Amino acid sequence: MKTPVALTIAGSDSGGGAGIQADLKTFSMLGVHGASVVVAVTAQNTQHVKRIYEIPSEVVEEQIKAVLEDIEVSAIKTGMLYSTKIVSTVTKTLKDCRCPLVVDPVILAKDGTQLLKEEAIKTVTNELFPIATIVTPNILEAEKLTGISIESIDDMKVAAKKIAESYNIKAVVIKGGHLSSNEAVDVLYYKGEYKELKTSKIPTKNTHGTGCTFSAAITAELAKGKEIQEAVRIAKLFVTQAIAYSLDVGKGQGPVNPTSWLQLPAEKYNVLENMGKAIEILEKNNEVANLVPEVQMNLVMSLPKPYAKSIEHVAGVLGRIVKVGNKVKASSPPSFGASWHMARALLKAMEFDENIRAAMNIKYSESIVGFIRSIGLSAVSYERSEEPSELKEKEGRSVPWLVEKAIKKFGGVPDVICDLGDWGKEPVLYVFGKDAVEVANKVVRIAMNKEVS
Repeated sequence: MKTPVALTIAGSDSGGGAGIQADLKTFSMLGVHGASVVVAVTAQNTQHVKRIYEIPSEVVEEQIKAVLEDIEVSAIKTGMLYSTKIVSTVTKTLKDCRCPLVVDPVILAKDGTQLLKEEAIKTVTNELFPIATIVTPNILEAEKLTGISIESIDDMKVAAKKIAESYNIKAVVIKGGHLSSNEAVDVLYYKGEYKELKTSKIPTKNTHGTGCTFSAAITAELAKGKEIQEAVRIAKLFVTQAIAYSLDVGKGQGPVNPTSWLQLPAEKYNVLENMGKAIEILEKNNEVANLVPEVQMNLVMSLPKPYAKSIEHVAGVLGRIVKVGNKVKASSPPSFGASWHMARALLKAMEFDENIRAAMNIKYSESIVGFIRSIGLSAVSYERSEEPSELKEKEGRSVPWLVEKAIKKFGGVPDVICDLGDWGKEPVLYVFGKDAVEVANKVVRIAMNKEVS
């Protein structure tokens, strides 16, 4: 089975967040080999486009021909084309190409820099649009292309239909990220019908490369033989995840994260594998049974940053780790979202040190704390009695409060935080580490304390 190939014709972003760089990352994440033709080199970062260097049109033409004469390209996309000469050259070179063509009519950068010269806009619509399979403008671009003021989804539909019918384009997607709404709504116009693709807006300033990533994802899916509606649907899922796990890089608007498409499942696999090894360590050492508190044990491990956002990104043991005879046994295999209190404790610790990604609760006693310190592990205690009453009344707030106070008192995340308990609250110890295996090994060392057996 041949590897699908997608070709991007666009500008280079020296900041790595958009343009050719975003396209190639997206192609790769979706299992497509990416070829590229650079039409302009930009000197830019997350704050500004400082300068644009146009590549001579004959060099652009040579790049396209070099790729097409040797490689079987299954889909092509265009992004930033910058000038009339480049647009005409690209159109002329692609006019006999039979594979799907995705045109992302990039006009402005996020800082307002013109990425398509004013006089080149008509060249795009008159020459490039008629050979396009699908066009993907955002709202601002659609307004520029149609003269329609877009303030609603209905306006987006009118604009999409106008673009499609004016230039005989098979499909048009208008991206609705600029619409004043709590939802990010894209409108697909295809075969005379509209389809709305909706997701909740993600609160982040780091959206650099959103449009490039979306159109590149459509291109990749078309290259794999997907129908237009399915390609757009998958692209919407892809770019939404890329925004959700965007990267806080630079001082301005950071880039979206196309690599999350594969990194996230890979990291989940790594966490579950590490948790499995840790549970095996605990179950093989009978002494651990002596550390089971009345509330039972749980071991948790989080995904790394930037993927650790909620308890759904923390793996634990559903039903906890319980004492069975003279040993401990996990009630179930580790799974994400299986813990509430321990997950919240860990996420709070990660706010102070993102390298601390695992935690476990064990029985408290003064002798255990003394032994912990005697074997070179750090331990800090904190009284729950100092907790504000308004927090005590809210379920799940006590443990994160305790963890934060203890960390601030210690000046970092210690190996162990001692929760001295309160009225109706059993005192326990929270053991922290870089991963679940490290935590399990710490707990086994602590279990060697003869005074606990």
